[in-house]
Amino acid sequence: MCGVQTNIVTAVEITDRFAADSPRFESLVDATALNFVMSEVCADKAYLSAANLQVVVDHSAMPYIPFKSNSASEWGLSGRRGSDKKANWRRKSDLWRQMYHYYEFNQQWFMQRYHQRSNVESTFSMIKAKFGDSLRSKTKTAQVNEALCKILCHNLCCLIQSMYELEIKPDFWQEP
Repeated sequence: MCGVQTNIVTAVEITDRFAADSPRFESLVDATALNFVMSEVCADKAYLSAANLQVVVDHSAMPYIPFKSNSASEWGLSGRRGSDKKANWRRKSDLWRQMYHYYEFNQQWFMQRYHQRSNVESTFSMIKAKFGDSLRSKTKTAQVNEALCKILCHNLCCLIQSMYELEIKPDFWQEP
């Protein structure tokens, strides 16, 4: 997870190559909320779930996660009857329906906000351009540490750049 203005990585989990991203969304949002005030969270369609929408709202932020093309029919919002399981699930998730209608009736605004998500791709590109797109370590533990070091170095570069561009004066703690 990263910020859209500074590209600082706010939370990270290193997983296997083929691990699903969506189950990690909640922990990344929770970790980010510990140190940052979030007003909006943008994510791609792979993160669309009632639980992921709820975790963003629980942190007083607006989720911008676009709906899939089959979202209306899949959950019975288009007049089609889904299975009982899906119908029960839909009744339990008012947030899902509210966000779906917000998405449908404000699509231009929604997509304008959502497209800030492309900054995540910029962040990945920045890390790969500065530190290479492959890991040199052989063992899994060393690879995880190498990836985390690349992210740490990226954050330091972004911090220094932001200090100058945004005229932020660093305030370091003094010894008591």
